[in-house]
Amino acid sequence: MGGPFWRGVRHQNNTKLFNGRVVRRLWDYLKPHKWRIMWALALVCVTSAMQLLGPYLFKVALDEFVIARQDIVGLIVVALVFTGTLIVSWGTQAYQAVSMAIVAQAVLNRMRAELFAKINHLSLSYHDRHESGVTMSRIINDVAVFQELLTQGIVHVVADCLLLIGILGIMLAMSPTLALLTMSVLPVMVIATIVFTSTARKAWLRTRETIGEVAAGFQENVSGVRVVQAFAREEVSKKRFDKINRGNLQANLRAVTLASMYPPVVEFMSMAATAIVLWFGAHATLDGTITIGVVVAFLFYVNRFFQPIRELSQVYNLFQQAMAAGDKIFELIDHPIDVEDKSDAGEMRSITGRVAFEQVDFSYVDSVPVLRSINFVAEPGQTIALVGPTGAGKTSIASLLARFYDVRGGRITVDGVDIRDVTMASLRRQMGLVPQDPFLFSGTIADNIRFGRLDATDEEIVQAAKLANAHDFVIRLPNGYATRVFERGQNYSQGQRQLIAFARAVLADPRILILDEATASVDTRTEVLIQAALARLLHGRTSFVIAHRLSTIRNADVVLVINHGAIIQRGTHRELLGQPGLYRDLYLTQYRHQIRGSQLVEEMATA
Repeated sequence: MGGPFWRGVRHQNNTKLFNGRVVRRLWDYLKPHKWRIMWALALVCVTSAMQLLGPYLFKVALDEFVIARQDIVGLIVVALVFTGTLIVSWGTQAYQAVSMAIVAQAVLNRMRAELFAKINHLSLSYHDRHESGVTMSRIINDVAVFQELLTQGIVHVVADCLLLIGILGIMLAMSPTLALLTMSVLPVMVIATIVFTSTARKAWLRTRETIGEVAAGFQENVSGVRVVQAFAREEVSKKRFDKINRGNLQANLRAVTLASMYPPVVEFMSMAATAIVLWFGAHATLDGTITIGVVVAFLFYVNRFFQPIRELSQVYNLFQQAMAAGDKIFELIDHPIDVEDKSDAGEMRSITGRVAFEQVDFSYVDSVPVLRSINFVAEPGQTIALVGPTGAGKTSIASLLARFYDVRGGRITVDGVDIRDVTMASLRRQMGLVPQDPFLFSGTIADNIRFGRLDATDEEIVQAAKLANAHDFVIRLPNGYATRVFERGQNYSQGQRQLIAFARAVLADPRILILDEATASVDTRTEVLIQAALARLLHGRTSFVIAHRLSTIRNADVVLVINHGAIIQRGTHRELLGQPGLYRDLYLTQYRHQIRGSQLVEEMATA
């Protein structure tokens, strides 16, 4: 058959029906609710007993009270008992469904909380290598699969197994010969099940992978919708997403096709077994070897025997999806954290801000060095400017200081303490970071500024905004500091987002401040005001500035010129301007237009 979903699944991972690792980990989540689960399973046993009793009551009614004696009173009694079994079965089913729903929601709540916490603690190297859409799919789509497994799968497996065993036992007790004839279709059923399970296993795993790819593609396009529209690439993006979406469609078509092929086989076997009961049962009834009641009861039991088999095939599909989803979930939860606190890490004491890089080497990927033998000291209160071409390693130096990554060689100390010997939280509490692309959270402007220090008062927020020169534009907004911020702050200009992020860092009152092109989107007049505020705020504090703005670089205590991962020049602005080299070249090419030619000549002559 030539449809695309018949081409097979290109994946080597052989996920088992009961993946031992997934089952063991899932039990860890279920263990706190074991008594509620046991109670639900006890109710399942009661429900199964009531369902098994029904067909036997039909046999008793026919053989004892209709054919033998035509006893209406006895028939009414049997009918009342049968009605009672229905009521008990309905009540126990409802109660166990509620119990398992409570367990499922508790498990999902804990699982999502652990996933969220793990994502927050994973180092940036993980997020560099993994698409955010795939990670979101783990939390949303894969976890949701477990809800159906817990609310339906576990209970159905127990109930269906009990029904199969009970029906087989009752049928053997009533007529061993007719029971064995009825079960003659089971070998065909077993073969069909083996073929189905071996093929469906990989198909369901592939569906979990492709839904992650769809989520990643969708999230990426939503995040970059402005770029898509700016370059009129709507059709290109649509075609790219359509390709990913078709992959998901084909994976699901294959899985659904395989799943839909199995129930008809079960149905056919059920019809074949029913025909056997009718044929041999009718002859046995005429011979007087069994009663009509036994034949009728057999017909009911045969129908119910194959019903749990049909349900088990559906539950099997659910288990396949759950095992595949569990593989992805626990792979994320168990993913090693590249940057984490040592077991004996202490709290960073209140620092003065002396920072030293000692023979620091670093690379994001093995064998591709980014920084080599970085050596410098920043004394408390100094402003260190990091200058160099794009990709030279400036941001990597700032990221290592904040310990977003760990050095591959050498060490970084703050006040003489290796930053790997203290907890990251105690280190970062004394640092402030303003990135080039500021991130704002949904909420209000006040909420975003207060993120720098959660216990800050409204007055302190206003003061921080004034120091960052954000106050003037904020108070002109309709609701001032209570004005809403949409996702990623897209309802504000780049410069306004930068000022809010700067106010957030100011509010944190850090001993060390890192500005990664933080003034790139601020106009010159605003930058002058910010620099004046920083001069007051950062007295006795250390700042690292990655910027090309003239004012920032000219006022720095030390300028480090980075190129190809190494420091090739160091000194003050005037010292570097007075000697040939990369800094002077950058200055001449990038800043000549910002000052008058005579001032440039004078400045170089003075240098």
